[in-house]
Amino acid sequence: MKKIGLIGGTGPESTIMYYKNLNTQIDKITNGKEMPDLAIESVNFHKALNYVSSGQYKALTDYLAEKVNNLKTGGAEIISLTAGTMHIVYNELVKKTNISLISIPKVVCEEAVSKGYKKIGLLGTIFTMENDFMKNDFINSGIEIFVPNKEDREFIGKKIFEELELGIIKESTLNDFNSIISKIKNEHNIEAVVLGCTELPLLLNNDNCVLPCLDSVEIHIQKLIKLALGD
Repeated sequence: MKKIGLIGGTGPESTIMYYKNLNTQIDKITNGKEMPDLAIESVNFHKALNYVSSGQYKALTDYLAEKVNNLKTGGAEIISLTAGTMHIVYNELVKKTNISLISIPKVVCEEAVSKGYKKIGLLGTIFTMENDFMKNDFINSGIEIFVPNKEDREFIGKKIFEELELGIIKESTLNDFNSIISKIKNEHNIEAVVLGCTELPLLLNNDNCVLPCLDSVEIHIQKLIKLALGD
């Protein structure tokens, strides 16, 4: 089995999901014979987020590149970011490290294409919703992608950082998010919603969302498992 390397800590809650699910799912797939050889380079969340919010993309690229190279030096063969927002410098990071990172937007887009979706909504941090790095793969695949209006984007971003990043799950927040998703559906006739922040699956899933969810964490994990097992 190939060694998996993760850039974690952005934020801690989603990193825990990755670690736990990679172990439990590979254990199940191999009938209790294997668990992954797994390394995590955990970044300073506040430092990384400050680079994003202040537009210091070169500094962010350099910071993440250090983590990627540490994983490579440690023997990781499959390396990936664990946060949608950090993909804001994905292309620059790949160029700097010369390592093909397993892209969250790309694998989620592949899932959307396989399901035949033509119109989808995107939820995530304010940076994810207001920039194109999470949208480009979908657009290039002929899928229309829509985000909430400015007020709703700001509300979602606030809830992600003040609740979900801290592991706080509220029924009232779930109801508010479903109302926002319903609004996008009514306005644009979307067929599904991308959970573009890797903390969003803590709150939303196919059982409680008003539309089918493209869970970026689970889809990404399935890709990592497939590559690790050599399938």
